Amino acid sequence: MKALLFTCVLVPWLVAASARRSDQDSQLIPGSLSGRELNGYFSDNLKSRRARRALPLADEPDDSPIAGGDGADLPTCLLCVCLTGSVYCEEVSPDMTTVPALPKETAYLYARFNKIKKISTKDFADIVTLKRIDLTGNLISEIEDGAFSKLTLLEELSLAENRLVKLPMLPAKLSVFNANNNNLKTKGVKANAFKKMTKLVNLFLADNQLEAVPYIPETVRILHLQNNNITEVNINTFCRSNDTYYLRPSLNEVRMDGNPVVLSKYPDSFTCMKVLPVGRYR
Repeated sequence: MKALLFTCVLVPWLVAASARRSDQDSQLIPGSLSGRELNGYFSDNLKSRRARRALPLADEPDDSPIAGGDGADLPTCLLCVCLTGSVYCEEVSPDMTTVPALPKETAYLYARFNKIKKISTKDFADIVTLKRIDLTGNLISEIEDGAFSKLTLLEELSLAENRLVKLPMLPAKLSVFNANNNNLKTKGVKANAFKKMTKLVNLFLADNQLEAVPYIPETVRILHLQNNNITEVNINTFCRSNDTYYLRPSLNEVRMDGNPVVLSKYPDSFTCMKVLPVGRYR
C-alpha cells in the first residue's frame, strides 16, 4: 500500500520537477531554444544567409574583377588582367581586333601581340589618365588624326611591329616613342612630326622605309634609324649650318647602320655631336 502511494505521489512530482529544471536551464544557457523556437530560428537564419548572398555586407571584400567598376568594364577585365591603374591584354584569345574599352583612370595599357587593325579617335577619348600605351605586335595600318590628342599625360607610346605607312599627330609630352618595324616612308612622316615634342628622349624608327632623317628635337638622347632607305644627310640634319659653335651633347647614340648612305661623305654633318653615328663609312 505504501509502495503504491509512493509511486502515485513521487513519480508525478519528479516529472514536474524535471520539466521545471529543463525550462530553467533553457533560460540560463545562452542560445538554447525550444522545439518551436528552433524551427523559427533556422527559418530566420536561412533567410538571413540568403539575404547576405544577394547583398554583400559593407565590410566584406568585393570579389568582382574591378572593385567599384560598372558592367561596361567587365568584358575587358575578364579577357585581360586588370590591376590598379594597369590593363594587360597580351595575346588575347579570342582575337582582339580593336582597342578594348578601358576602365576609368587607366594609366598603363599593354595590348601587345593581338590583331588590332585600327585606332580611332574614340578609343582613348575618355581615358585622359593614360601615361603609357604599348601596342607592339598588332596589325595596325591606320590611326586617325586626333586619336591621341586628349592624352596630355602620355609619356610613352609604342607602335612597333605594326603596318603603319604614316604617323598621326603625336602627344607633345612623349618622352619615348617607338615605331620600329613598320612601313613608314618619308612622305608618311611630316617634316615637323617631332618638332614640338620638347621632352622626347628616346626615338626609335628602325626597320622602316624612310628616305631621309626627320627633324630631331634637341632633347633626344637615343636615336635609332637603322635598316631604312636613307641615302644622304646634311649639315642641318643634326647640326646647324649657320652656327659653327652649336653643340648637341645630349645626343649620345645614333644608329644608321643598314642604310645606303655612306657617312664618311658628310664629315661636317656630325661636328656638333660628341659621338659619330653607327653606320657605313665606306
